[in-house]
Amino acid sequence: MTSVRTPAAPGAVRAPGPRRLGPLVEPGPPLTGAQAARYARQLALPEVGTDGQRRLLAARVLVVGAGGLGSPTLLYLAAAGVGTLGIVDDDVVDVSNLQRQVLHTTADVGRRKVDSAADAVRALNPDVTVVMHDVRLEPSNVLSVLAGYDLVVDGSDNFATRYLVGDACAELGLPCVWGAVLGGHGQVSTFWAAPPGGSGVEYRDVFETPPPPGSVSSCSTAGVLGAVCAAVGSMLSLEVVRLVCGGPSLLGRLLVHDAWGATWREVPVAGTPGGRPLGRDLVAAVEACGVPSGAAAGADVIDVDALADLLADGTCDVVDVRSTEEFAAYGVPGTRSVPLEAFEDASAFDGPDAVRSPLVVLCELDARALRAAILAREAGLADVRAVAGGVVAWHATGRAISHVA
Repeated sequence: MTSVRTPAAPGAVRAPGPRRLGPLVEPGPPLTGAQAARYARQLALPEVGTDGQRRLLAARVLVVGAGGLGSPTLLYLAAAGVGTLGIVDDDVVDVSNLQRQVLHTTADVGRRKVDSAADAVRALNPDVTVVMHDVRLEPSNVLSVLAGYDLVVDGSDNFATRYLVGDACAELGLPCVWGAVLGGHGQVSTFWAAPPGGSGVEYRDVFETPPPPGSVSSCSTAGVLGAVCAAVGSMLSLEVVRLVCGGPSLLGRLLVHDAWGATWREVPVAGTPGGRPLGRDLVAAVEACGVPSGAAAGADVIDVDALADLLADGTCDVVDVRSTEEFAAYGVPGTRSVPLEAFEDASAFDGPDAVRSPLVVLCELDARALRAAILAREAGLADVRAVAGGVVAWHATGRAISHVA
C-alpha cells in the first residue's frame, strides 16, 4: 500500500460511458443444490444469474498481496464463489497490520500471511480452492506464477512489484485489476494490454516510469485508514465479478477516492496507439524501481540474524536509510539514521558523521537499502551489506523495536 500517484494526462478523448466487455470465463458445471443455496442472493441478480455464478465458480483469480487491499478482496471473492484463488505474499503478519488487514487476527501475528489468508478464505467458503504462493515476485518467477490464471488482482505495496506485474500481465495477455491506497485516498483501475476488440491500456500507459526510490511516502510514514482499504478492495472485487461475468469495466477509466472528501471521481486514461512492444526486460523493470538483486547492487545481502550478530560485535557502521520521521517512530536498536537522500546527494560520505566501511544498510523492507548499497559502492566503500526484509523482518522475529521519539 504505497503511493497514490497522479496519472499521466490521457492520450485520447474519453469514450462515452464505461466500456463493456464480454465474459472472461466460460461457465463451469451445473450448480449443485448446496451451491444454489449458498449463492441464492447472487443468482437473483440478472447481472450474475446461474450462468454468471457458474463462470465465477470456474474462474481462477490470482491476488498479489494479502495485506490491506488483498484482505477485503480475497474475502469478497471467496464469498462470491470464485472457484480458485491464488494468494501471493512472502511476508508475515505483524501487529501493525491488524488495523486494516482484516484477513488476519491477533492470533496470527508471526504467521506467514499466505497461511493466515488461506485459513480465513477456507473458513468462509470451504469450496474455494486456495493456491498459496509464499514467494516474492521476481523476474525469474513472475511469469510462471501468473500463468494459468484468468486474471490478476494487484494489491501490492511497492513499485517494483507493480511494474513487474504490469509487464508480466502484458506479456501473458492477462487483465490486471489494480488498486493503491495511501492515507485517506485510493485508486482503482483495470489494465489489459490486448483486450478483445483492441484498444488496450497498460499500467505503464498511466504511470510510465517509476518514481525515484524513497521519493513517495509509504503507509508507514503517511498512514492509511483501514476503511479506505475496504472501499478500494470492494471496488477491486466488483471489477473481478464484472470481468468474469461480463459487463461494464474500468478499462480506460481510473477511479480516484477521497475518503475525507467523501468523493469518487473518474479520470479517463488511454493506451499507447498500436500498443507497447512485448518481449520486455523484466529485470530492467525491477531495477528501474531501485530494487536490483544483491549482486547487482554490489552488496552482500544478509538476514536479521546476521544483523543481530554484527550489532553485538560493534565493528560495522549500521545505518537506517529510512526518513528521519520513520526512524524516530521505530527502528532497530543500535542503528543510526542516515536517510537515503544523504546517499543520493553524497552528503552521507562527507563530514564527521560520514558512513564508513564495513557498512550495513537497512530500511523498512529492501528497496531503499539496496539503492543505498549501490550508491555506497559507487562512492568507493568496499564492504557494503544490505539487510533482507529490513525493520519488518527484524520485528517479525520478535526482537525489540526502539522508539527514538
